[in-house]
Amino acid sequence: MSLMSVQALGKAYKSYKSEWHRVGRWLGLPIKPKEEHWVLRHISFDIRKGEAIGIIGQNGAGKSTLLKLITGTAQPTEGRVIVNGRIAAILELGMGFDAELTGRQNVFHAAGLMGFSYDQIVDVIPQIEGFAEIAEYFDESVRTYSSGMQVRLAFSVATAWRPEILIIDEALSVGDAYFQHKSFSRIREFQEDGTTLLIVSHDRAAIQSLCDRAILLEKGVAIKDGNPEEIFDFYNALIAEKENKTVSLTPTDNGKMQTSSGTGEARVERIAIYNSQAEEVDFVNVGEQIELQVEVKIYKKLETLVFGYGIKDRLGQVMYGTNTWHTKQVIEGPHEGGKYLFRIAFPVNLGVGSYSIQTALTDRDTHLIANYEWRDLALVFNVINTDKTFFAGCLWNQPEITVEEA
Repeated sequence: MSLMSVQALGKAYKSYKSEWHRVGRWLGLPIKPKEEHWVLRHISFDIRKGEAIGIIGQNGAGKSTLLKLITGTAQPTEGRVIVNGRIAAILELGMGFDAELTGRQNVFHAAGLMGFSYDQIVDVIPQIEGFAEIAEYFDESVRTYSSGMQVRLAFSVATAWRPEILIIDEALSVGDAYFQHKSFSRIREFQEDGTTLLIVSHDRAAIQSLCDRAILLEKGVAIKDGNPEEIFDFYNALIAEKENKTVSLTPTDNGKMQTSSGTGEARVERIAIYNSQAEEVDFVNVGEQIELQVEVKIYKKLETLVFGYGIKDRLGQVMYGTNTWHTKQVIEGPHEGGKYLFRIAFPVNLGVGSYSIQTALTDRDTHLIANYEWRDLALVFNVINTDKTFFAGCLWNQPEITVEEA
């Protein structure tokens, strides 16, 4: 049995010619609304215990509405949500705090609404106060709090007891960097103990490091559900191609899906990595000097051409990326049929593991205006360690360690 089941969920906002028509509808009379705007439609998915799911999509796609329906703060127009466990949710700044009450008083109020007794709240108040780290403000009115302080207190209350399901909207992005690290550490501890996570965020690194699944919403409909890296690649392509006509998915030899998009005026014809002996390689050593070669062909006369590339780890997180707009190497007026070879030489200061190259051909610093071609998983290579001291992590940064007896 799944921990949560979302079945054909939909939410519509309706307007009527008069309030009497609205009341008549409530009473069951067959009165049709003047307008009916669906913000969510036909959303279905199941979540198993311990699973972590990211919800992504552009602004207005229906992400926050979906979470409100799941938590019961809004009622669906159609469908239903079946939950088999306790939910803790951080959907908005303040989480319903009363601005005139102190932080301590709001803790008792919010935790009481969550179903905890007075004695249970008293037991965890020191933990909540300690985790929030808002010092004397804990006994000050919440109206004096910054948005970051509200997030600290809201998160501390919501996670004072480990829930079966933890739901987080974009609120954590408001907090400072220190508290983000602290809160994500607690989230990971909950995951290890079996908590199911449902998170809405535009932060690709957060989704891919925390989640094993992602759902992409577009105009109120779930259009893709799968591996976070593939979903984010497809999402980025949708942003570039607003009419979604040139996005394509191609299976690769390693079982992943390569996402590409673009109008096709310029295309990558060849891509390869070469070592210092000018040999094409798939495996490179930590710290080894290599050269990435990318050959591009022009299929239609352009005003400008910008080449960009990024190196991603196996989770899809970008280790490094730049383009020729930022390096001031924009090609002016490339003609039809022309070819260009881009050579990128760099040392592989990366940790052991599998990496991929993504490429972008655009007219300027971003692919959001003119996207000639965007290609994820254009090339996959592996980094091995044959002669360096053992190290952990994604960055090789050989230290010089001295030891002295004090």
